[in-house]
Amino acid sequence: MSLQIIPVKISGDVKYGDDLVEILLKTKAGRGLKEGDILVFTQKIISKQEGQKIDLSKIRPALLATGIASEYNKDPKIVQLILDETKRIIRMKNGIIISQTRNGLVCANAGIDESNVEKGFATLLPKNADDSARKLQRRIKTKTGKNIAVIISDTFGRPFREGQTDVAIGVSGMPSIVDYEGRQDKFKRILRVTAIAVVDEICAASELVRGKTLHTPIAIVRNYKFDKKNGRLEDLLRDKSLDLFR
Repeated sequence: MSLQIIPVKISGDVKYGDDLVEILLKTKAGRGLKEGDILVFTQKIISKQEGQKIDLSKIRPALLATGIASEYNKDPKIVQLILDETKRIIRMKNGIIISQTRNGLVCANAGIDESNVEKGFATLLPKNADDSARKLQRRIKTKTGKNIAVIISDTFGRPFREGQTDVAIGVSGMPSIVDYEGRQDKFKRILRVTAIAVVDEICAASELVRGKTLHTPIAIVRNYKFDKKNGRLEDLLRDKSLDLFR
């Protein structure tokens, strides 16, 4: 069978406390959910549903945030949010702040985002996207009886390459990585270091049908065979001691 990626278009904007599973199951694509499907939810609707949308008028930048904002031509309120969500600043250059978030992700602006949200607001990353994915997976099982996997995706830049791609920031119900170490290639060589970040690849592929402006914040990935082993974000984060770029 060929891999299928089905966009799920929703009407209206997601608000704090909305039932994302009910929203999904009201759509034609959602009603056709099948055993073994993978659901990819964008970070933005998870953050909105979990109350991670911030009114910038209520942010009071500290002196440090104001100083950084002045130096890098940024909104001091956004900089304050970045600092609040940051474990460690990696780089600051050309108006870009690369930071390590409290849950270990290395990304621009600690994942703070003003797109697809009303003017004067910004969204933070989910507090624990693995937990968000687990809750969605369990609720879908309760409502439909179907075993599916759930991935939370976000758009990240990449070192040494232009453009952005979607990657996984939370996962439940499937492995984060498929490790081929110890297997033979077609020339009978033993593979040593080939580990494929399958959840990142699924997120990137799903973005091709979701887009950024199509009101399709969910995608169903069908006919991808996966183990039921439960992955997690931590599996995808390279230890600093092994990272050649930090």
